[in-house]
Amino acid sequence: MQENRSELAAKFVEETRSLSDSREIDRQCLDEIRTQLLSLAARSEFWSEEEYPSPPEDELQNRYLIASELNGGISLYLNVVRSGKKVPPHDHTTWACVAAVEGVEHNMFYTRTDDGSVDGKATLTMDDVIAVGPGNAIAMMPDDIHNFEVRGDQIIRHLHFYGRPLESLSERKAFDLENGTYKIMDVGVKTIG
Repeated sequence: MQENRSELAAKFVEETRSLSDSREIDRQCLDEIRTQLLSLAARSEFWSEEEYPSPPEDELQNRYLIASELNGGISLYLNVVRSGKKVPPHDHTTWACVAAVEGVEHNMFYTRTDDGSVDGKATLTMDDVIAVGPGNAIAMMPDDIHNFEVRGDQIIRHLHFYGRPLESLSERKAFDLENGTYKIMDVGVKTIG
């Protein structure tokens, strides 16, 4: 199983690189990538508790690096997250896709309504809420803004796929809705693997 998972993940990264080299990454292209990620997420036997343990009781998340380009490009992760995890609204500064293996995370999507002329200030309006569960996935352009939370009593397993390694995204903005501000977002949880 290890070899199949590794081979399929590496092939997926390779195919995505070929696709992104041959055309512009736009919403249509991301939808194709999202669909392929769904196929990988559907292989639930690849993403088991035995292979990728849940976080300890006193933590909310484990993030595992599954596959990436050697030059620090396209990267695939498995996030294993407990209920109670809530991430503030943020952008990614690269394209991103998320597909559910197990469990549901609620994603809220926002539009930035200010003109961006004042550093550290931003106003957002919420446009949509999408529950991402098995058989469902989302795709985001670099400037799309979303947040997510894990509700109820569950541990979720979701694949996260980025145009660049999450650890290299040093310009992501985290937005504070209440105060109408933003700051540079910390990468948060340390990646395993």
